Amino acid sequence: MSLDESEQKIDVREGIVHSSIPADELARLSDDVISALKTVYDPEIPADIFELGLIYKIDIEDDRMVKIMMTLTAPGCPVAGEMPGWVENAVGAVEGVSGVEVEMTFDPPWTPDRMSEEAQVAVGWY
Repeated sequence: MSLDESEQKIDVREGIVHSSIPADELARLSDDVISALKTVYDPEIPADIFELGLIYKIDIEDDRMVKIMMTLTAPGCPVAGEMPGWVENAVGAVEGVSGVEVEMTFDPPWTPDRMSEEAQVAVGWY
């Protein structure tokens, strides 16, 4: 997925195109994966990584492998080496998920504009 800075925030639940997974199961998996992502927090910010806008893309493949493209608030983030493992563990615990791959990217770089209203409230910006 390629985003340029002029594009609006994208709801990662949009964009489900074709899948051999039944629609109701795919919806449940999507919701459960997002719920799992919301249990992972950046230790320096009191908001979860989903609401912070660190998740750029979620793909659930037909074999129920979940591929996540994400970023960090800064390339030098102190938990850069640990965060992908936290995400893999959280999403891997979702019933029906066969495996998890996390890809880190810094293109486009994260900005506070990606934060949800909930995250802005949590950090006192709203």
